[in-house]
Amino acid sequence: MDNLNLISTFAEFKELKNIDKSTMIGVLEEVFRHLLVKTYETDENFDIIINAERGDLEIWRNRVIVADGEVENPNQQISLSDARKIDATYEVDEEVADEIKLEQFGRRAVLSLRQNLASRIMDLEKASLYEKYSEKVGEIMTGEVYQVWKKEILVLDDDDNELILPKSEQIPSDFFRKGDTIRAIISKVEMRNNTPVIILSRTAPEFLERLFEQEVPEIYDGLITIKKIVRIPGERAKVAVESYDERIDPVGACVGVKGSRIYAVVKELRNENIDVVNWTANTQLLIQRALNPAKVSSITLDDEKKTASVYLKPNEVSLAIGKGGLNIRLASMLTGYDIDVYREVEEEDVALDEFSDEIDQWIIDALKGIGCDTAKSVLEMPVAELARRTDLEEETVREVVDILKSEFE
Repeated sequence: MDNLNLISTFAEFKELKNIDKSTMIGVLEEVFRHLLVKTYETDENFDIIINAERGDLEIWRNRVIVADGEVENPNQQISLSDARKIDATYEVDEEVADEIKLEQFGRRAVLSLRQNLASRIMDLEKASLYEKYSEKVGEIMTGEVYQVWKKEILVLDDDDNELILPKSEQIPSDFFRKGDTIRAIISKVEMRNNTPVIILSRTAPEFLERLFEQEVPEIYDGLITIKKIVRIPGERAKVAVESYDERIDPVGACVGVKGSRIYAVVKELRNENIDVVNWTANTQLLIQRALNPAKVSSITLDDEKKTASVYLKPNEVSLAIGKGGLNIRLASMLTGYDIDVYREVEEEDVALDEFSDEIDQWIIDALKGIGCDTAKSVLEMPVAELARRTDLEEETVREVVDILKSEFE
């Protein structure tokens, strides 16, 4: 059994995905020094020479030459006669270096060393992989689908590291086969049974944010900031953006000419509808923009309860709520307010003749004579003006006005 036999995987060590050469050499030396201490009680007089390029190593023991019969520690001393078997010119007090072959440690010790080395390298790879991907959390990665299971997809990166895309982190309409290229965000890295597990996501808001950064140079350059993103994956999303340059329209820049920029994002998200809105610190205005395309008539806020009562014309209500309530849900998520939508009821006008049981007909005729043939047309005119134009007493006009007002209260 020789050195190369022991490290039959040396060629693999040189190709390890996540361990640099200097770290690998350090581990090898540490493992062999541990064996030396176990065998000889010390490693101080040993030199370990590792050639990672060639894929081999040598162990040399340094011993001091003493006169024959004066050897007290065979590990650190060698007799003159034994030294001269190596080189006839050696003298007492000189130092001799002789190579230690692996078979000198014994089969059991070598086997233990091999297992120790494999275990240390595996731990190193795991730690290196965990550190590598922990630094990449929040970034987009592109990988290849290696295996599709019911609850998750196994993805391989460019270095053949295994990553997991759970079903819960997939867009509902996602469908992948083995060999497909897939893009996702690195969501988190967990340690399970001392093994790093890299979790991907295509449903996280950050995935949409990274896609916008790739498609919109102004976002990547920091001229436009994404203030907030809310999503119902595969269905609809709302993105609030703000520009630090007055010359740049943030919404227009994100959408692109004829939707050219946002198209690539929508396609990647399986045709998820994306609303891009201008961010504002004005809550009422933000709610109004968030409910787009509906046109809001008025908004009443309760800042303590974080609720908003939104009033719209009857034909705008369905637009505000959206299909399956998606629009109003996303608007609430974006603004942080619970939004209640109300129909704005328009009061219908009533003809004056409808009041003939309460108002004398001659008074009704007088009012109609000046063009006031409905209740609202009377109420819109000042009492004094009505009295002057109809020749009615002001007191009579006030009585009429009171009757008409009660109709709308």
